[in-house]
Amino acid sequence: MSEFSEPTFSGLPPQYTYSTTAAKEKSKKIRSLLIHIGLFILTFITTTIAGVEWTTGLFPPYEFSMLAKGLPYSISILTIITFHEFGHYFAAKYHKVRSTLPFYIPFPPIQYFINFGTMGAVIKTKSPIYSKKAMFDIGVAGPISGFVATIVILIYGFMNVPPVEYLLQIHPDYFSPEYGKEGLQLVFGDSILFMLLREIFVQPNTFFPPMSEIYHYPYLCAGWFGLFVTSMNMIPVGQLDGGHISYTMFGDKKHFAVSSIAFIFLFVVGVAGILDSTLGFNFGIGWSGWLFWALVLYFIIRLKHPPVNDDSELDKGRKILGWISFVILVLSFSLAPIMITNPVM
Repeated sequence: MSEFSEPTFSGLPPQYTYSTTAAKEKSKKIRSLLIHIGLFILTFITTTIAGVEWTTGLFPPYEFSMLAKGLPYSISILTIITFHEFGHYFAAKYHKVRSTLPFYIPFPPIQYFINFGTMGAVIKTKSPIYSKKAMFDIGVAGPISGFVATIVILIYGFMNVPPVEYLLQIHPDYFSPEYGKEGLQLVFGDSILFMLLREIFVQPNTFFPPMSEIYHYPYLCAGWFGLFVTSMNMIPVGQLDGGHISYTMFGDKKHFAVSSIAFIFLFVVGVAGILDSTLGFNFGIGWSGWLFWALVLYFIIRLKHPPVNDDSELDKGRKILGWISFVILVLSFSLAPIMITNPVM
């Protein structure tokens, strides 16, 4: 097809201008591709800077030579995010659903702010999803793919923990009785899977950092982040990945009931986290971030899944995979993933 412009009238012979739709589409695709590449490069930069901050305990600006210290973290975390998003992408391609490439979301370094260097990535479907099978496959492919990448990185991290001298380079006074008695302490919360992998792959009688120091170890930090993001995405609410899976497995009414229960659970755990920190108990029984996430789900993402005009049921294999995905949610979930505690005096 082509677009045709009217001839111009002058003393010269008539001139015609043709602008092909194919050329416009090609130009549009190139611009779109440049946006995806640009966002990826920006996210690589911000995650590398975050990696230097996590592993050294120092804040930017950095000398260029220091950026190499951030590469293990940035490469690991981008691998997890890329596996997750391309899981969605290739599942969409398989079902002939038009979708964009991943939009990576960079997050700039902000001093004294908990910064992972990124807020993840998203893809956008550009055509309707007409079947539950397609909805299920697209929903489940992302977290399963990202989870596999996370496990590989975590296992490598657990099997290659550097000796205690690595931590002493960051905190020379680590074994001092006064260490950690001033200021606040950042503690990453354990999950069932993180604990299991630690028990399996960490050799007895070898030094392993506490959860208050785990972020200095790039592979463990990125793997922990992968479990955290997986658990957030797998919550069976609305249009989260877990919501797609729940809707296609259980149907509209049961999904809404499950979604409501999940929202109430997050709300309660979030309020418990606020009370725990406000009253100074530091029991680690909740996290205020879960309250914020619950409100985002309720007011923005919504609890109810948009209808899919398909009454068919998923096959047995997909249902089994759906239950496996919910097991992954339980294993990856942490009641208090991020705690800032007062030092013990």
